[in-house]
Amino acid sequence: MRGMRKIMFLSGESCSEKIPRIEPLDEFYAQAGRELPRIEPVLSEIIPEPYKSLLVHDSDMTSTLEKFHGGKIHLKLLSRRQEGDFYFREVVLALDGSEKPVEFGAIKINLALFASGPRKKILEECFPLGHILRDCKIAHASQPKAFFKIQSDDFINSEFGLIKSGWLYGRRNTLTNPNGETLAEIVEILPT
Repeated sequence: MRGMRKIMFLSGESCSEKIPRIEPLDEFYAQAGRELPRIEPVLSEIIPEPYKSLLVHDSDMTSTLEKFHGGKIHLKLLSRRQEGDFYFREVVLALDGSEKPVEFGAIKINLALFASGPRKKILEECFPLGHILRDCKIAHASQPKAFFKIQSDDFINSEFGLIKSGWLYGRRNTLTNPNGETLAEIVEILPT
């Protein structure tokens, strides 16, 4: 695919287990003809605060960000597509009221693993997946696969309202159901 660069990460904890690309963010960049910005793996223990507290945990990001910012968040849809039971979206999560962006990310959701009610809420594109999981009482586990820093590009700067490029921190996370099936693969990047 045009503009796509494969990124190999080392595990955020041990640096011994490699995982593939920064999916699905790399796919959105490729489809838009944008080159991925510089991305480097980082060990979880060297991530500075407050990023470390916001990224290095096994909770979903929605509840973590709402607790940190003291308010509810919603999503601003940037792009989306669906391939069979897989639904992809690129979003900014923003605080209700102030519209302050608190996360930029991309997610791949396996709709086949959701009942009709939650699936409908996902496709309405109003709330982050973590909000839907909580409200619909869907049991899940969060499993961060890698931590990284990314040099913000013009696109990310625009979405976060940043004036210049700088290093931002993020993670690649997997949400699974109690059977170990993957509900979603997520790339989550935080603003400065």
